[in-house]
Parts: sequence; C-alpha cells; structure tokens
Amino acid sequence: MCGILAVIGKRDLEEVRQLSARMKHRGPDERDIYQSPTGNILSHERLSIIDLSTGRQPIQGTSTAYVAHNGEIYNHMHIRNTLLKRHTFRTTCDSEVIVHLYEEFGYDFCNLLDGMFTFVILDGDKFMVARDPIGIKPLYYGKATDGTLFFASEMKSLADQCVDFTAFPPGHYYTRETGFVKYYNPKWEDTTIEPVTTDLKALNEGLTAAVKKRLMSDVPFGVLLSGGLDSSLISSITKRILRGTTQELHSFSIGLSPEAPDLKAARQVAHFIGTTHHEVYFTIEQGIQNIENLIWHLESYDVTTIRASTPMYFLSKYITDMGVKMVLSGEGADEVFGGYLYFNNAPSAEEFRKETIRRVKRLSTADLLRADKSTMAFGLEARVPMLDRYFLDIAMMIDAKEKIHDHQNGRMEKYILRAAFDDKKDPYLPDNILWRQKEQFSDGVGYNWIDSIVAYCNKMVSDKEFATATKRFPHNTPATKEAFYYRTMFEKHFPQADAAKSVLKWIPKWQKNSDPSGRVCDKHEQRVEQIKHHITC
Repeated sequence: MCGILAVIGKRDLEEVRQLSARMKHRGPDERDIYQSPTGNILSHERLSIIDLSTGRQPIQGTSTAYVAHNGEIYNHMHIRNTLLKRHTFRTTCDSEVIVHLYEEFGYDFCNLLDGMFTFVILDGDKFMVARDPIGIKPLYYGKATDGTLFFASEMKSLADQCVDFTAFPPGHYYTRETGFVKYYNPKWEDTTIEPVTTDLKALNEGLTAAVKKRLMSDVPFGVLLSGGLDSSLISSITKRILRGTTQELHSFSIGLSPEAPDLKAARQVAHFIGTTHHEVYFTIEQGIQNIENLIWHLESYDVTTIRASTPMYFLSKYITDMGVKMVLSGEGADEVFGGYLYFNNAPSAEEFRKETIRRVKRLSTADLLRADKSTMAFGLEARVPMLDRYFLDIAMMIDAKEKIHDHQNGRMEKYILRAAFDDKKDPYLPDNILWRQKEQFSDGVGYNWIDSIVAYCNKMVSDKEFATATKRFPHNTPATKEAFYYRTMFEKHFPQADAAKSVLKWIPKWQKNSDPSGRVCDKHEQRVEQIKHHITC
C-alpha cells in the first residue's frame, strides 16, 4: 500500500518530489523517484507490507520499463512460477510481476492480476496506467495547461497543477495509443444474463478463499471488528484459518463509550472466536476538532463518508501506534447483498438487482474511499475480502429474488450470506450476532455521534449563510447545514471546480428521508418475530 505520482511531460524533479510528499502519510517507510530519458517522472511513497528489504519502488523490469504500484497482488507467486518463470526478478515484492507481465504481454494483462492495485508503467516515451476492477485503491488523473498528464493516488498531489482532473475509472487501463480501455467486464454487470440460484456452500468457500489469500503479509496484521455481521464474519473466518498456528489475531473496535452498540456486539464476538481484542474510545469533541483535517485526507465532502470516517480515523491511529500495518475489513457486503435497510423498500427484484450493481460500481466513491483514505492517513493498509473478484462472480450472479428482504417469511437483509455461515455444529458466530440487524457504522459507534455533529454544524452555519448554498455551490448543492459546513471545509483545501465534481454523494433510494443514516429508514426499529423464530429453530 503506497502513494504513487506520475508526470508525463516536462517538470522539475524536485517539484515533483514535493508534490509526491503531500502523500507521505501513505508511504511512511521509503520513498524514491525515477525520471526516464525522455523526462517523464515516476514517484513512489512506500508502505512496506511484502518484501521489507528489497521492495523499494519504482522497480525496473528486464530492460527499460519501470513500475510504481499501490496495492497488493495476491497471486504474484503463482504468476512468477507460471507465466513469468523465464523472467529474472530483482526483488521478492509482489509489485514486480506487473512490469514483467507488461514486458511479456504488452498492455493486455490486467485480468491476470488478482488483487487491489493502481499502477503506472514508464517505458521510454510509452506509459500505461491502470486501476483495479472495483476501485479499491484510489487514483486521479488530470492535464496541465501545457498538456502534461498527471496521475496520483490522491487528488492533493495534482489538483493545483491541472486545469481539469477527475477520478480514474475502476476496471480500466490507459495508454497514449489506446486511450481508456475497460478490461474488466464481468457477467454480473449485464442484467440480461439469467441469474443463478443460491449455492450456500459456494458462498462459504468463496469468501473463505478470499480471506485466506489476503493474509499474505510480512508484517503484523489484525481485523477491524465493529460487531456487525460483515466484520464479524471476516474476523471469524480469519481466526479459523489461523487455527493450529501460534499466530495471535488482534481485533479492533471503536465507540464513544463501552455501551456503544457496536462495542458491545464486538466484545461478544471477540470473546466467542478468541481474538486479542482492543477497544478504542473517542469523544465527540475530538471528532469535531478533526473534521477539517479528516476532509483534507478524505478529499470528500460527502456526509456519510465523513460521519463514518471519523471513528475509523481514530481507530487507525491506535492500530498503527501498536505496530500493526495491515487489517482486514468487511466493506462491500451491503452493496453486494443489498444489506442497507433502504433495500427493504425496493419496488421489485429487478430494481433490487440493478441497485446492487449500481452500488458495487460506485463503491470507489463511497465506502472504499473511506476505507482507504481514513486508514492510509496513518499508513495502515485495509484489505476487503467481500470485494474479491472471484467472490463477486459468485455473489453478484445470485437471483435478486433470493437476496430481497422478506421479513414476513423470516428473511432479513443479507439472509443468504448469514445462512451460508450458519453452522450449528461449529458456529462461526453467536446467533444474535449472525442475525443482528444492519447498523450503519457511523450510528453503531454511539447514536450521540451523529446527533451531536448535526447540532454542531447547525450552530456553525447561520441561516443567512445557508441561504447562499445554491449560489455558492451550484454543483451538488448542500441540502443541510451539516453538508454546507463540510463543503466549506472542502472548498478551503480544494477550491477547484473539478474537485467538487469528483465527489458523489451517498443518497439512499426508496425512502422519504434522504439522510444516509440507517436510523431514519422506517425499517430500523422493526423487530420481526420470524427472525427470532429462525434463531430458535
């Protein structure tokens, strides 16, 4: 996990170093820079996870090509031993396979990579840029007035250099010769393809395999454990994989107080599965004081992103202060399985399916942006097994009729995911956790968090100021004083019009209130007897 910056054009080397240093939080371990004979520049801020001794980047291939990579390639050893067995490697770093695949196959190799990544390859005057299928790792691109192209892991390294810029699309690569090419074209994107029935065994085995490959690490790692279904499942699966080893698994939770909904649930899960558990607390005052700094890191003014990133920001600092550099997290399940409570209101199975596809394809603008930037603010790598491309091939093709919520018949949100891990003989989780209702992370840390931050923003923004919202912010006009306050903080650091356009707001569908908090959904307080019946049967 790192920060990369590429400049295709004429720029001073020291100037590029300084631009890259704006992302030094992403790579606190090493930094290096390469300039090609034609003047193009590739810079890298490194967080060492794989190959701690020889993995400095940019990495040179066999001859003239160099690569800078942000992310992890989980199948790099398989690629080395098969497709690239005739190549000579300079390092044991997973990133090096990228430049050798380029030498072997040209531009057509991204689908051979199993992992999360953004990378830039420089080869003389040629270059190639790519982003992973779902956009787990962030990447922006832009153009300066003189035509120079910039590619960077974070917007802050290029925003003031470019006349126009935007987020690099997930699942694409870009070269001068080809322009943008969409290399990731999964079947599940096509709603005309017939869906399949649920295979609970395939779901279980697919997610287990996704977790197992993500334990590849040369540094201490842990699990984020909120106490909700998704993080609890990932934590339990991880602990099972480590059975029979002497490795200790650390789990981490955060809340406003020991009585926060998530902390109480996480405490129970940690005891049940046997992790070394850590509880972290933050105050509302600390959260409010860090809003501006957090917005600088997030490069977003989206309300739910900021609400949810605040506890993750504090938790990430605690984790890295402990010496842990990588964690597994549960992002993606609510999009894949339609777990958000507003999905209860889907008008049809067809609309339910379309919304899951839309949400997965937009994850890079929402939960994945939060998961990456709030953790990487302290040089912590977050891995997300729920978004494994092969697990998605299984889960996203399941008939929406089997995902859709049917409380009258005892099928709550994410029912099939819960059922796939409902092992009565060797339970993954306590029943009350396995069948716990969805709680938004920003709600679960303590309901006072959202209530207090809304009240604070209402106090900080006057009625007179808020009346200027449409004129001051014609794009994505803030609809609340909370949104207005975040937008003013964002504009302070990113005044460019393209910066504002790079942000997509998280807005739930099919409910009267557009506030992203799960508590405003009319299904939040619904407690169904059918679920209780399922648990006891």
